[in-house]
Amino acid sequence: MNPHPMHPAAWVLDQLRTEGWHISDLLAFTRASTLVRASRSGQEDVVLKAGFGSNHVLAELDPDQKPAAYGFYWYAQMTETERALTREDFLHEAELTAAAGRNDHIVPLLEQGSSERFDWYTMPHCDGGNFRAFMTSSKDAGMGLSILADVAEGLGSLHQLGIVHRDVYQENILIDQGRGLITDLGAARSLSTPRGPEQRGPEVHWPPEYLTGYHEVTPAADVFSLAVLVYRYLCADIPRLAGRTNLPLIPEPLRGVVTAGLSDDAGDRPAMHDLRTALRTAADLHQR
Repeated sequence: MNPHPMHPAAWVLDQLRTEGWHISDLLAFTRASTLVRASRSGQEDVVLKAGFGSNHVLAELDPDQKPAAYGFYWYAQMTETERALTREDFLHEAELTAAAGRNDHIVPLLEQGSSERFDWYTMPHCDGGNFRAFMTSSKDAGMGLSILADVAEGLGSLHQLGIVHRDVYQENILIDQGRGLITDLGAARSLSTPRGPEQRGPEVHWPPEYLTGYHEVTPAADVFSLAVLVYRYLCADIPRLAGRTNLPLIPEPLRGVVTAGLSDDAGDRPAMHDLRTALRTAADLHQR
């Protein structure tokens, strides 16, 4: 694959090639990282995540200029300090991914390395795409619930290791041979150490405590996010604050667990183990 020489990812791909990687596809490119499908000579393809994205970040126009230029942005070059922090964050992500170890429902780290200006690690390639694509293409509710139960199991394993994912949503759930796996620990934190800004949000899949204490949220945050996804999957809607009128579409006993999982009070939410059990039960009922 050869993107235009001016594409910001082109330099990253060139660097990987000099280290012996054959690049078969550019999967994603963000401010902080480049995701490619790649292989070494004689080996199977893996997904390689390189901790180097664009050397520029998008900065919004000043508020007083927005009315005259709606939708336009300035490009601002990242400073060396920002670049160093981005690299530190990537190494933290790789560390937590390695700590998660080999788990049937967490995409594992296979290999990691460094070059002069960026770090990288590899993961297995999952052949079933992500859960967003599954939601739009499959009508097999039993399989969908089974995948979500797998994800709950993977998240429960992370919680037992003292790790909160903090970014559970459709694109971060991959499917491989019918199994659901959680991926992308870029936002994750260890419970032993506060991490990130105090405030983040709002986003549809984020719990309300991100607005006041994102840096120290507990596993209950992941329960909320997964409950949002279950609601979206079974109800084809977002659990809006004004009302959750589609809740009857969720079968019991899963409905009660999802309702509790959507509580604004983190202390009122069930444990991930309880959500996993309810999802597995609902999946089994659908598949009979």
